[in-house]
Amino acid sequence: MAQRRQHQRAARTGTPYTEALDAFGDRVRLITPDQWDSPTPCTDWSVRDLVNHLTGEQLWVPELLMGATIAEVGDRFDGDVLGTDPAAAWADAATAARDAWAVPGATELTVHLSFADVSGQYYLDQLTTDLVIHTWDLAEGIGRRTRLPADLVDFALGEITGYGDLSGSGLFDPPLPVAGDAGPQTRLLALTGRRDGG
Repeated sequence: MAQRRQHQRAARTGTPYTEALDAFGDRVRLITPDQWDSPTPCTDWSVRDLVNHLTGEQLWVPELLMGATIAEVGDRFDGDVLGTDPAAAWADAATAARDAWAVPGATELTVHLSFADVSGQYYLDQLTTDLVIHTWDLAEGIGRRTRLPADLVDFALGEITGYGDLSGSGLFDPPLPVAGDAGPQTRLLALTGRRDGG
């Protein structure tokens, strides 16, 4: 019975990446017109900036999985990629990225990132983790659904725990201390310099 439930859950949620896409997209659809300029836990980014960042990341996926280099793509996805309908721009980019990853063998490809050539699986895991963290940022920014799916939290925590102090990258604030009995979401967010208010 337990194996059947596990199989049914996997069929419903898909991979961690597709579940993370869905979780972020669910919150994008909750953004009200007056919230696009609202602040987020990413101090330099408004809600619109945050959605723009994640949309741009998904736009890169088909290009990189087809073997393009950063230089070949150039500045095509720089600046604003949301246009006049940010939610639709996100949905289109997410669909294209999802379709690109669904091609058999995508995780076995070599992907040319800015810092190194990596496996498709490494790239996929990075994208998934970024989506999970920024889903919480977006939820905080709009004040809705800040509790993340437990399996996504576990996935991202497993990825980030091995990275050490991420503040040196310039992408995260220094880790925050947490209580010894803190839950997985609180620990995950603390590793990226975020304090879980939930």
